[in-house]
Amino acid sequence: EDGFYYDVLATGNGQRIPLKVRSMVGLLPLAATTTLGRETLDKLSDFAARTDWFIENRPAYGDLFHMHAREGSEGRLLAIVSPDRLRRVLRWLLDESEFLSPYGVRALSAAHREHPFSVDLGGMTYTVDYAPGESTTGLFGGNSNWRGPIWFPVNYIVIEGIRRFARFFGDDYRVEYPTGSGTQLTLTQVADQLGDRLIDIFVPGDDGRRPVFGTDEKFQNDPVWNSLIPFHEYFHGDTGRGVGASHQTGWTGLVADLIIRRGR
Repeated sequence: EDGFYYDVLATGNGQRIPLKVRSMVGLLPLAATTTLGRETLDKLSDFAARTDWFIENRPAYGDLFHMHAREGSEGRLLAIVSPDRLRRVLRWLLDESEFLSPYGVRALSAAHREHPFSVDLGGMTYTVDYAPGESTTGLFGGNSNWRGPIWFPVNYIVIEGIRRFARFFGDDYRVEYPTGSGTQLTLTQVADQLGDRLIDIFVPGDDGRRPVFGTDEKFQNDPVWNSLIPFHEYFHGDTGRGVGASHQTGWTGLVADLIIRRGR
């Protein structure tokens, strides 16, 4: 009904409790996607035969396989998220009041700022609310990157998933970006726009200030320090300010790949 993927908590007494938290967990199924063209399948005859057998003999999983003809060529999509579900999930992802921050995709929907999610378990009440920067609890050592901030590795994975859908559909599949704007973009354009928002964390805005530096005036205004860009662990979901460790080039360095792609 919601058009989104939720966690389900399985208890020891056999209960299954849906945890209706709109989080990055519900967006990651977008990553379970690959495309196969006819030329590729012709080279992989054994795999193609197995795929055809699976489609014919396991009809319950038929929704994982899709075919689409474009520009005279036929392609196949293998994806957990069907084309119809893709549109429904992207409605949430591309909503600026939900996941879409000026600086990327939030790990938790901003809607939980006003509407925290709570569940009662074993006589205790557990609550998840939107924490765009530093954590408000000691969970995970006080690390909040799953509770609202922009986290580069999962952003990159989601963008790459959208690009794979884009390779399959080309310009034939368009979605509203941002949600509610009335503007229709191709999936390639959506992926580019999401990448640009991540890049904007580090780029001086019209006021000359880099969002990554936040309110640190030394870095914002001192010409000696202003061009020394740190690679923070994650970034404030509303302002883009760097949060956590400042040397996470192992994953925040992915911004270089996003810049190169845009340069091309």
